Amino acid sequence: MKKLLGLALLMLLLISASGTIAVENELHPSIEGTWELTSRYNYDGENVTDTLTPVKGYSQIKMFYNGKVMWTRYTPNKEVEWFGYGSYEATDNTLVEKLEYMSASMRKIANEDMQWSMELQLDNNTFTQISLDEDGGRIASENYHRVD
Repeated sequence: MKKLLGLALLMLLLISASGTIAVENELHPSIEGTWELTSRYNYDGENVTDTLTPVKGYSQIKMFYNGKVMWTRYTPNKEVEWFGYGSYEATDNTLVEKLEYMSASMRKIANEDMQWSMELQLDNNTFTQISLDEDGGRIASENYHRVD
């Protein structure tokens, strides 16, 4: 009888813990995972002025795991490579990426410290990273959906 009662309590604990985790994930989504670019927006400082969708065959993937970020872009019919690897920090509304290395094409346009601070909009299955100008105005965004 004690074993049966113990087993019932253990099952109840596991069920209640799994329910708590699901609710917690909905309230505090994680950027950890694999993401694919779905579109880009251009802004006038505040509002979206243009939406750009990838051409057929184009693919851009970002992966976030354990404080590390890696991204790659494939553009059909182009010989230019685009990729990068480094670390990241995410809060409720900011994403900071500091790359350790990147493709030569990316290095040509990268800032000196290879660090990017962006506004972050995140939910369970989508995220948007928004580039800001020096006054905090929105310039452009990359919009992603979760692959894994």
